[in-house]
Amino acid sequence: MDIQSKLNILAAAARYDVSCSSSGSERKNNNGLGNAHVSGICHSWSSDGRCISLLKILMTNMCSYDCAYCINRRSSSNDRAIFTPDEIVNLTINFYKRNYIEGLFLSSAVYKNPDFTMELMLQCVVKLRMANFNGYIHLKAIPGADKKLIDKAGLYVDRMSVNIELPSRESLKLLAPQKSAEAIFKPMDYLNNRIIEIKEDKKTYKKPPLFLPAGQTTQLIIGATNDHDLGILRLSEGLYNRYSLKRVYYSAYIPVSDNPNLPALLNPPLKREHRLYQADWLLRFYGFKAGELLDEKNPDFDIDLDPKSFWALKHMELFPVEINSVDYTLLLRIPGIGVRSALKIRAARRVGSLSYDDLKKFGVVLKRAKHFITCQGKYYGTSFTDLPIIRQFLLPSEKTQAPKNKFEQLSIYNMMQDNSSAVTGEL
Repeated sequence: MDIQSKLNILAAAARYDVSCSSSGSERKNNNGLGNAHVSGICHSWSSDGRCISLLKILMTNMCSYDCAYCINRRSSSNDRAIFTPDEIVNLTINFYKRNYIEGLFLSSAVYKNPDFTMELMLQCVVKLRMANFNGYIHLKAIPGADKKLIDKAGLYVDRMSVNIELPSRESLKLLAPQKSAEAIFKPMDYLNNRIIEIKEDKKTYKKPPLFLPAGQTTQLIIGATNDHDLGILRLSEGLYNRYSLKRVYYSAYIPVSDNPNLPALLNPPLKREHRLYQADWLLRFYGFKAGELLDEKNPDFDIDLDPKSFWALKHMELFPVEINSVDYTLLLRIPGIGVRSALKIRAARRVGSLSYDDLKKFGVVLKRAKHFITCQGKYYGTSFTDLPIIRQFLLPSEKTQAPKNKFEQLSIYNMMQDNSSAVTGEL
């Protein structure tokens, strides 16, 4: 199989991993300069906010596992391919020299066994660094691989992730019985301990070795099982607290199999995925706990409301609050007030009392916030005691909602399907 055919297959197979956003261009080389690739290039963001493009591929999609939800499962009839480490090194360096990419995102199916796969991936990143490639590398750690291999890989790459995929032991047993929770969490725990160890070494040694300077992440699949949002958020909260993950990514399940244990979905649950990302943001930056946002009586979010509004409507006994005196913790929890707005309000009210018009200048979304605040003692909402009316005001306006039955959800994967063979990199 030629290198371009492999690239078509293994770049397309990598698109289901959402640790970085996929994007592409259909621009072709018409005897001019440069090329853009339909698949294989994704964008990620560095810690200082720069957008960087990555070559996103699998080492192989030949998998010894047969996970029901996975497009690369052993029983799937997809075309199969495998790169050698040298082929990936040459691809990465050639693409980098052409200014197509600034780094590599390398994942893999489990080929033969976890140790064999991890060793191939390790060879690849070692060869890249030996070739003086200093670009960003994000590597998937293979659950079940020897920790010595994972440890060595951590010395050569910037970020590593161990995908949990299914959010509970029950769902893992149902859809991926060859995997175990212990095999997934063990490398996460090891990587976290090594990162802490290297940080401690920095206090003693001038130049301790770099070990995953961009930290570790994971991915959860949403909608492939009956797991509730509450369980998913609790898992994410535990991962942030216990393993200091940089991010938990949520991936709406894309129907790729007719396995009877999978739900019969027509489209991926993208809106639910979006709500979980919003809730994740509340966990990380707004001081919420998973148990505050949801409980056993309400284990799932209202899909029409953002999670903060959903929480506020359940806790109307805390509102309305006076914007000039409310403490910062509760200020952050008012719908329509973000972290930047809250910081501006806290700083400004030290100088003087804030008026309703002042809040507009601070970027507060008053059409939501006015139902939960008073300003200089005055309430600007419509009806504080009528929750259905407040909820109606918190819903997206009709202008921002697509008319029902007129449009259908677009899918980037459907759009790319017919063009997946148009990768035009000169190798």
